[in-house]
Amino acid sequence: MVFRRRRWALPVAVLALVLPVAAGCTGTSDAPVAPTGAPSASGASDVSVARVCDGTAPGPSSAPAGAVTVDPSVVGDLAAKTAGSPAGTTFWLRPGTHRLDGDRYAQVVPKEGNRYLGAPGSVLDGGKVNQYAFGGTARGVTLGHLTVQRFVAPNNEGVVNHDMADGWVIEHMTIQHNSGAGLMAGARQRLTGSCLRANGQYGMNAYKTGDSIRGLVVEGNEVVGNNTDDWERRDPGCGCSGGIKFWAVDGADVRGNWVHDNRGTGLWADNNNNNFRIEDNVIEGNDGAALVYETSYNAVIRNNTIRRNNWVEGRASADGGDDFPYATVYVSESGGEPRVPARTDKIEIYRNVLEDNWNGITLWENADRFCNSPANTSTGYCTLLVKDTGRCARPAIAGAPLYADCRWRTQRVDIHDNRFLLDPSVLACTAGCGRMAVVANYGTYPDWSPYQGDRVARAITLEQHNRWHDNVYRGPWTFVANDPSRRLDSGQWRRAPYLQDAGSTFTARSGG
Repeated sequence: MVFRRRRWALPVAVLALVLPVAAGCTGTSDAPVAPTGAPSASGASDVSVARVCDGTAPGPSSAPAGAVTVDPSVVGDLAAKTAGSPAGTTFWLRPGTHRLDGDRYAQVVPKEGNRYLGAPGSVLDGGKVNQYAFGGTARGVTLGHLTVQRFVAPNNEGVVNHDMADGWVIEHMTIQHNSGAGLMAGARQRLTGSCLRANGQYGMNAYKTGDSIRGLVVEGNEVVGNNTDDWERRDPGCGCSGGIKFWAVDGADVRGNWVHDNRGTGLWADNNNNNFRIEDNVIEGNDGAALVYETSYNAVIRNNTIRRNNWVEGRASADGGDDFPYATVYVSESGGEPRVPARTDKIEIYRNVLEDNWNGITLWENADRFCNSPANTSTGYCTLLVKDTGRCARPAIAGAPLYADCRWRTQRVDIHDNRFLLDPSVLACTAGCGRMAVVANYGTYPDWSPYQGDRVARAITLEQHNRWHDNVYRGPWTFVANDPSRRLDSGQWRRAPYLQDAGSTFTARSGG
């Protein structure tokens, strides 16, 4: 099934499932992606960021005791020896380029507890023929110290852990130059110290059939140059591209990563995610937003350095006459909800440095997007508060509790102790940049909607406990409240009825 997302308001394309489907090669480039600059920890609590694409940690130079040795000169040796060995076997891949059989569905299907370790210089190459590298449903598989490249997974599918098995550990890997996603995710998956580079759609697609991903860890990785196939151009409005995409993940720690120079969004959590900690990352130079947190719940976003994002998409929208405040950190129909268990009961954004991004933080709520509405294109999905989507219908939706519970609400967002730095000369921006916003549209449809008019705009702006306070602003920031046409200076932003940024400081000059 495919869910479409209309610009900044509607959800992502959910993935094709694991059955083999016909698909040819895409236009994924084999050329390396050059970063725009070195990561910096300036201002964000001594952030330590991985540069792992320059060289992941090397694997063992000789076979570990008891390991099965895999010979790169024998085509299909890895898959054959996996099939012929018991669960829990360790495999050591000799230096060289390993290949699978020539059938596009040929792949390695691990058994429970298997370990795959690459020697220095070991590569598993799909030759632009094989769709998948590692698949199957075995739990507790470990992959380490191996380059996986040039596989041609179809759109919305992945090359590593194609079937979204649980409990995989993926460490010190380089997954690059593949079509589709470099890898999928299962529950309790750990992705650490790895390079996700120049994949055709996503670096990682954290989606699992049945929406059962729990306890995901993404730590110390470099995620660079993904979406080389430019899916938003090929399928406008698909919402199906970027560095990493998360769908219905309950519990994720995303820390210490360098997410940069991706075409589209850097990190994107979309649809009923909950209980995220996004901390100590450097997110920079992405064509779109650094971070989108959409139709989701309860998150801590802290100690991140966020620089030079959204220059491409932000400038394109401004040049096209669109006055929407396209954000660097975009909170779309997402908020804190005490009734959904998590480590926090709000969205807290604090101690981050945002420097020379196209815009700042936008809190947005689409008045027409709710369960059973045509504007909710994630067909069949409802909020985590309503299990039976059919209940969100008239007349019951017009009264408590469904009036509140049938829509994803941007509420209980606490933005504090951040540094917002802006130098328009760095952006070469004359209009449309440097904005902070809390906005909604005027509700219009469907005709039975109880959210018509400006009631949602009033609620997100004045009634849903969304607050900026104790921040530092440097540069010519402006503010937008209620609807995208209502521009405010810092004095108006701080006065009634908005009363935002109490305890904050404002300096018109640019710089840190």
